Amino acid sequence: MSSESVKNFSSLETPGYVGFANLPNQVHRKSVKKGFEFTLMVVGESGLGKSTLVNALFLTDLYPERLVPDAIEKMKQTVKLEPSTVEIEERGVKLRLTVVDTPGYGDAIDNTDSFSEIIRYIDEQFERFLRDESGLNRKNIMDNRIHCCFYFISPFGHGLKPLDIEFMKQLHNKVNIVPVIAKADVLTKKEMLRLKTKVLEEIAENNIRIYSLPECDSDEDEEYKEQVRQLKQAVPFAVCGANTLLEVRGRKVRGRLYPLGVVEVENPEHCDFIKLRTMLITHMQDLQEITQQVHYENYRSERLAKGIIDEKAGGNDKDKILQEKEAELKRMQEMITAMQAKMQQTQ
Repeated sequence: MSSESVKNFSSLETPGYVGFANLPNQVHRKSVKKGFEFTLMVVGESGLGKSTLVNALFLTDLYPERLVPDAIEKMKQTVKLEPSTVEIEERGVKLRLTVVDTPGYGDAIDNTDSFSEIIRYIDEQFERFLRDESGLNRKNIMDNRIHCCFYFISPFGHGLKPLDIEFMKQLHNKVNIVPVIAKADVLTKKEMLRLKTKVLEEIAENNIRIYSLPECDSDEDEEYKEQVRQLKQAVPFAVCGANTLLEVRGRKVRGRLYPLGVVEVENPEHCDFIKLRTMLITHMQDLQEITQQVHYENYRSERLAKGIIDEKAGGNDKDKILQEKEAELKRMQEMITAMQAKMQQTQ
């Protein structure tokens, strides 16, 4: 190495400076290269604008070929879950977004068991992640766990319905619930404020735990603290969705046209759409961490405790898991043998 290159290298160093202050930059570069994964569930009765809102939130079309059932079919159909995945890229950052819709929820005459399929689906994703995590090859585990659930509340009632309360009570230990009042444009500001207050009162009365934004650190800047304060005040978010671009005073806006004017989706004076999107984007990491550290750990603890009981009682589950691991080990050994043979050929 020449003396000049050594000189250039040493000139970068500063007395008393090691260099680990650059670690966040390394993490950032690695994260951007790998991309991000996020799974959102949307739950609510038909006709509340769930699909329209999701498409507007992420400026994409997740349901290009969806067929809308008629009223008779809605009454007969059971709850089914439809995951739709789309790859979104913005300024070099990739997001693998999965939206799990729940058509049929709340549409039947008897809705007493509407949420059993949803609970089963959430548990299935936990179970899949647990098995992948316990496997031999854990390098590229795909995380399909539900990180957030938008629960849509009808604006036409006087608060929460019994089904709303029961659903949230059944699921608040499994997923981060964000209550959303749909079709905010059908209510006046005074009516919306009254409904928000009523919904929050009923959530508290029934001891329902919804997603709560974390407190700001003392060293956060004042602008961010004010943003979080406004987001907390907006809960439950009153939103309306639209994917149509309209021209208002010489500018293009996403909104709905009415005889009295245009409801602008992205205008904070008209609804909480921007606040909901800001909450989701700025707290995506926190939603994932709570899913991992709270909801998944709860499931994992219960599952392992149940596994110990099952092991004592006997059964075939243990043998099945062992066979799966042996098959996976065999596949990996075959891959290694094939790679070694390929390397010998190149030599």
